[in-house]
Amino acid sequence: MTQRPTLFTLFALLLASFAFAAPAHAERIKDMGQFQGLRANQLTGYGIVVGLAGTGDDSLDYSTLGMKGAVSRFGLTLPPGVNPALKNAAAVMITAELPPFAKPGQRLDVTVSAIGKSKSLRGGTLVLAPLYGADGQIYAMVQGNLVIGGLGVDAADGSKLTVNVPSSGRIAGGATVERAVDTGFATSSYLTFNLHQFDATNAKRVTDVINAALPGSASMIDGASIAIRTGGNGDERIRLISQIENLGVQRAEPPAKVIVNARTGTVVINGAVRVGTAAVTQGKLTVSIKESPMVVQPAPFSRGQTAVEESSEISVEQDYRPVMLVKPTASLSELVDAINRMGVPPGDLVAILEALSQAGALTAELVII
Repeated sequence: MTQRPTLFTLFALLLASFAFAAPAHAERIKDMGQFQGLRANQLTGYGIVVGLAGTGDDSLDYSTLGMKGAVSRFGLTLPPGVNPALKNAAAVMITAELPPFAKPGQRLDVTVSAIGKSKSLRGGTLVLAPLYGADGQIYAMVQGNLVIGGLGVDAADGSKLTVNVPSSGRIAGGATVERAVDTGFATSSYLTFNLHQFDATNAKRVTDVINAALPGSASMIDGASIAIRTGGNGDERIRLISQIENLGVQRAEPPAKVIVNARTGTVVINGAVRVGTAAVTQGKLTVSIKESPMVVQPAPFSRGQTAVEESSEISVEQDYRPVMLVKPTASLSELVDAINRMGVPPGDLVAILEALSQAGALTAELVII
């Protein structure tokens, strides 16, 4: 007699199929790196902010030259030897990011920062200025009113109040793209995918996953780059990138590292760290010096003088802590438990980790920053 499968059996089979379909803790390829050439480009420029309420640069030479250049575009020429006091203007540096595939006419957000004596850019307007790329070409033009998140106030008696940074602000959509960056995306016969970090195991796993979805299309260049054969027009290439980015890969376990910040005493231990058998003891020595000066009075009619007699008391205390046996650990939680049982402060923990590393009992790279 044949029995019909129960609902629980069907549910168990469904869960099993999901378990085989996707690896545990799989990460998307797009989270492990990026395609070469599809990146943002930094733009910088120099400009003049006008309309300030007396918080400008006040006759700095480069501010004056910048203002003369700005007004000369409108046919206004200042007489030789005239150096205007620019209390209502300031020289600024302008920075922006040009995203990949940005086209002429698109808008960019920019950051404007004072480079002179200007105390505040609040209420200012940036005069039309070009933004240059690393190749010296103009890629955008910027102009607009600044939005300042800071506040600075000076009183007559010299007291000051500053909130955030009033000498820097932003212009949302203030720049207009004038030139597109040629990435070679539409003409190259290969796409190159670069991992965020060099790891030969991850490079192999990413290559295998891509080849499983697109047989014979991917090959490793090195432990950080993978070449993917492609063709067709831009639409086909973008569809290919979208398909590859969303493939799941089980990331390899990272190298064992212990990161120590010597300035703050912060210690970070990743899950791959292992500790071998070692005996550890940590002592604490405290030296106390107590000063108790005494005033000594002379005897009556002795014609002596009052004097101060020094009295010092030195004491030494040393905490006794027994030797602790650190057994080989198989997980990060066990290592943390062992450290907590020792009850040492962060400063002493750094010294213990360094000693374990020198003794060969710490299976990890000790990085001190």
